[in-house]
Amino acid sequence: MGYDFDRVIDRRNTNSVKWDVGRGELPMWVADMDFAAAPPVLEAVKARAEHGVWGYAGLPEAWYDAYIGWWRDRHGLALEKDWLLFCTGIVPAIGCIVRRFTAPGEKVVVQSPVYNCFFSAVTDNGRQVLDSPLRYDGGAYAIDFADLEVKLSDPAATLMLLCNPQNPTGQIWDRQTLARIGELCARHHVLVVADEIHCDVTEPGTGYVPFASVSETCRDNSVICLAPTKSFNLAGLKTAAVAVPDPVLREKLARALNNDGVSDAGAFAVDGAIAAFTKGGSWLDELCAYIFENRKAASAYLEEELPQVKAVPGQATYLMWLDCAALPGDKTELAQFIRERTGLFLCGGAMYGDSRFLRLNVGCPRSLLEDGLARLKEGVRLWEREKG
Repeated sequence: MGYDFDRVIDRRNTNSVKWDVGRGELPMWVADMDFAAAPPVLEAVKARAEHGVWGYAGLPEAWYDAYIGWWRDRHGLALEKDWLLFCTGIVPAIGCIVRRFTAPGEKVVVQSPVYNCFFSAVTDNGRQVLDSPLRYDGGAYAIDFADLEVKLSDPAATLMLLCNPQNPTGQIWDRQTLARIGELCARHHVLVVADEIHCDVTEPGTGYVPFASVSETCRDNSVICLAPTKSFNLAGLKTAAVAVPDPVLREKLARALNNDGVSDAGAFAVDGAIAAFTKGGSWLDELCAYIFENRKAASAYLEEELPQVKAVPGQATYLMWLDCAALPGDKTELAQFIRERTGLFLCGGAMYGDSRFLRLNVGCPRSLLEDGLARLKEGVRLWEREKG
C-alpha cells in the first residue's frame, strides 16, 4: 500500500511548537515530523473521539499486548507484562528516574553529543553531569571506553543515560558495544537508563539492538524507555512506557511516576499506542524507506553543492548531524544567521554538547527538504562572504 509522504500539510496556526515561527520561515529543528499519523492511528483516535465520553482511562490487556508483540516481532526482545509502566512521556520519565535513583549532588554519566534534555534532566534536579564524550574521527562516532570507565568508576556516579539509537548522530550501537557498557555499569554499580525512543526509524534492512536483550546483566541493571511517539509522530498524545525488569527498581519507579503525576493514561494515549503497534507496521516500513531516501538526497546535495558541510553517516532517526567545522566562526551564531537571512530554522550543535555541528530534521516531504537545503546553501554562502 502506498502512503503519500510527499503531501505537504499546513501546520501553521495549529499550536505547533515546531511551526510557531515567523512568516516565511522553514522550521527543521525539533524532532517532530511533518507527516500525518498512520491511518490506523487516525481511525482509532477518531473512533475514540466520536464516542464522546473521555473519562479516566485504564490500561487494558491490549496495551500491554501491543508493546510486547511489537518488541518481540520487530526487535526480538521478550518483554514481560509486569515490566511495563505507563508514563506520559520519556522526558518526564527520565526526570523522575534521576530524582528517584540519585541523590542531590551525585553524578549522572552522559555521552555528548547527545539529546539536550539529558543535560537538563540532570542539572534541573540538582545533580551533576559527568560527560564521557564520544570519539569522532571526522566520519563516524565511537565510544571512548577508557574514558567511560574512568567516569563510571567515580564514586559519585550512580546513573548513566544511554541514547540507543543515538540522537543526534544517528548511530546504532551494536550488541558488543552495549554488552561492554552493561558490564562496566554493573561493575561500578551504575544504573543504566536506555532511551530507545528512536529505535523504529532505522535504515531499511537495519535493526537496532534493545539494551535489555543483550545479556542478563544489561537487562537486570536497566530501565528502558519506550514509546510510539517518534516512530509514528504522536508526541501530542502524551504516550510512552518504561520497562523495568528488576522488581525492586520497578516498584520504586512506579511509586515515583505516580507521585510525579505522570503515570495516568489518557484515552487517546492508550488507543493511539495500541493502533500504532498493532496495525502501523506497513506504514512505518514505508516511512523509513522515505526518510532514508531523504537522508541520501540530503547527503548527495551537500557533497555536490555544499562540500564545506559534511553529513555524518547515520543508520537511525530522521535527524541529520552536520559537521560544519570547515566553516568560519561560531556555529551557534551561524545557526542564528541562517535563520535570520534565509528563514531556515536549525538546531545549533552546542545544545547537544558539540558546537561544531548543526542538526537538520529530514522527517518531512521531499519538497520541504529541497527548500531547506537550498536555504542552507544560501545561508552558508552569505556567512562565508561576511566572515571573509
